[in-house]
Amino acid sequence: MPQTIALTGATGFIGSALAKHLAASGHTVQALVRPASIHKRPDVPDIRWIQGDLGNLESLQCLVRGADAVVHCAGTVRGATRAQFDRINVDGVAQLVRAVEEQQPVPRLLLLSSVAARQPHLSHYAASKQRGETVLAEKAIHTSWTIFRPCAVYGPGERELLPLFRWMARGIAFLPGAGQARFSMLHVQDLTEAVARWLESENTSGRTYELHDGHPDGYSQQDIARTVAKLRSARVVLIKIPAIFLKTLATFNLVFALTARYAPMLTPGKVRELSHVNWICDNRSLNADTGWTPRISLEQGLEQTLWPKGAPSRQVPAARGKRKGV
Repeated sequence: MPQTIALTGATGFIGSALAKHLAASGHTVQALVRPASIHKRPDVPDIRWIQGDLGNLESLQCLVRGADAVVHCAGTVRGATRAQFDRINVDGVAQLVRAVEEQQPVPRLLLLSSVAARQPHLSHYAASKQRGETVLAEKAIHTSWTIFRPCAVYGPGERELLPLFRWMARGIAFLPGAGQARFSMLHVQDLTEAVARWLESENTSGRTYELHDGHPDGYSQQDIARTVAKLRSARVVLIKIPAIFLKTLATFNLVFALTARYAPMLTPGKVRELSHVNWICDNRSLNADTGWTPRISLEQGLEQTLWPKGAPSRQVPAARGKRKGV
């Protein structure tokens, strides 16, 4: 049944994909947009855009007014200090919950967190995602809430992982550290389907769910490289980047970011996240409670991401040399 959905983060990669999916499914979408991001609004008809940000309670009250459900996609993955992450990933959750709790009737709320919240000691980002979950559980007294912890989400339009995938498509795969980490992946289309199933389900209140593409043991960087090599019909050369080099580069980047006052992606905390050996997720609880099952395999997803319809041929000359390849 069509619902009115309040959405944050609708100009980002996941949020814009979700806005399109919800609108196409017949739901009424009212989405928050920062004035500086108005030009980034996805081309989706009939969305009601509300200007404001997570620090403005009045705009959040306007966003959630009349909503049947609230989906909180907004978050930051870049930052140099705890305060930079907490301002969005913790305080933003608290402000949104306050606005939701004031409504009558109170809408349901879905928080898109991250599997990184499992290991808060690794980075300011991971710790902020866990604290955001804690704030939700403590302050949402009258709200039926659910938390999704997706793994690495990718797909057409994604910007953080795409450079690594594109290097692989050119024939080079960079392996950070010892290359022993295993991680789950999730195509953004499957994530939007999971949110749609949540909207239809009534037995997810107070639950936290992990999401991934259904591959039970996750992937290694070598697995990703082999998949791209198969798609491009040419081998991919593996180049290991020593952990000490990554740590040194991340430290210099952090110092420079603090001096120049910008939000970096590569930090010592991010290196610790990349070096963590187990980011494998488990879908069973979400499947049992909602019936959601991911449909897009890694091979299908990478093909859509790297070679969308209308793109040039994927045939790339094989990398030359004697380095180890896949």
